[in-house]
Amino acid sequence: MNRTRQEPPGRVIVAITGASGVGIGVRILELLRMDPGLRSDVIVSKAGAMTLDQECGLTQKQVEALADTAHRPAHIGASIASGSTPATAMVIAPCTIKTLSGIAYGLADNLITRAADVCLKEGVPTLLMVRESPLHRGHLAAMDAVARSGGIIAPPVPAFYTRPASVEEIIDSLARRALVRVGLTQFHARSWAGIPEDGERAVLAEGSSR
Repeated sequence: MNRTRQEPPGRVIVAITGASGVGIGVRILELLRMDPGLRSDVIVSKAGAMTLDQECGLTQKQVEALADTAHRPAHIGASIASGSTPATAMVIAPCTIKTLSGIAYGLADNLITRAADVCLKEGVPTLLMVRESPLHRGHLAAMDAVARSGGIIAPPVPAFYTRPASVEEIIDSLARRALVRVGLTQFHARSWAGIPEDGERAVLAEGSSR
């Protein structure tokens, strides 16, 4: 008798740390809930919980309720701390410099940095939305170290060419772009359609007249 083998749901790990822009992490969790073929694990740091209250008026429990499973940052024995637990992707949104540095240099001193270290060594797409500016040489070196290990550095830079009408539109676009970058193309954002050739010439002509 032939039986249809049901594929296990994809597993996406989402971490929210204490940098500004926590609404992006929240929106990512909301989007993941829309796909029945995906399950999500969330880790909210202590500073991340404070920023959720400050920027979004949300409690940690409210945000954790958006995920299938919530983990404490101190729970280093969680399933996602092991490479034997398959993951589809990991997104840290937003990512503090402290978290970036911990991942860059393999500290793995909490579940966020440990899960990221595991994802990197297992070849799982791992994206860090590093939220800091300006950046000094040490910050850039840490980003380079993560990139050399296979990680994706994706600062939350808005796409102003879409002419967003609200902060919510900016957040949605950033969340979707992050998910698409880790291979979840079903969440595609608005893409650049290009400028008509005559329009491009007009812009260039205007810019070159001095």
